[in-house]
Amino acid sequence: MAKEKDSKAQQKPAAKPAAKPAAGDKKAAAGDKKPRQAKGGDGGQAPEIAAGAPKAQSGHARLRAHYLKSVVPALKKDFGYSNPMAVPKIEKVSINIGLGEATGNSKLMDGAVNELALIAGQKPVVTKAKKSIAAFKLREGMSIGCMVTLRGDRMFEFLDRLMNVALPRVRDFRGVSPKSFDGRGNYTLGLRDQLIFPEIDYNKVEKTKGMNISITTTAKTDAEGLALLRHMGMPFRQ
Repeated sequence: MAKEKDSKAQQKPAAKPAAKPAAGDKKAAAGDKKPRQAKGGDGGQAPEIAAGAPKAQSGHARLRAHYLKSVVPALKKDFGYSNPMAVPKIEKVSINIGLGEATGNSKLMDGAVNELALIAGQKPVVTKAKKSIAAFKLREGMSIGCMVTLRGDRMFEFLDRLMNVALPRVRDFRGVSPKSFDGRGNYTLGLRDQLIFPEIDYNKVEKTKGMNISITTTAKTDAEGLALLRHMGMPFRQ
């Protein structure tokens, strides 16, 4: 019996290795596969926007359009600029909140960062102490404030809200001082309270915090900077 089994095993041919598919066959097989269907969608396609859904506005911010349409011609007429590139414009807006008290209470810094992010629409940067001062119990590297720099449409939108919404909410507001220029056309404005911005919830504020707002322009003189901001809508004191 054992001899018969050995003879039968010798008679069976060895199995041939399977042939590898060609490169073209692989591509064809990959093309035949159906794409996976996304969850909640039809065939993986992006859902269509409803007819009544709000769409992103194309173009510039409202204050930028006002600058191009009205402010530039007015400044050309006032100062006689022959080159349109010589007309002053706003380069950037910097908002700074200083919190020396945050050295003893770190929660104040978290609240200031969140509030400044709501006001500016951009995540602020936490500023650190550059050197240690023993009289103020300050060590190098400790968080002492936060700041944010705005440019482009976000800058124009913040200035629009500042001049038309926030500043009129100041108690007994009679206008901002026209003497806060630095001699080179840049303007700095100080606010004592962050509650004038409608984005801040009064119930979530632990402590009122002041801030400095610096408007950097390309104006060469204070007169040009004053005319630029006045035409933009800054409510200067008469």
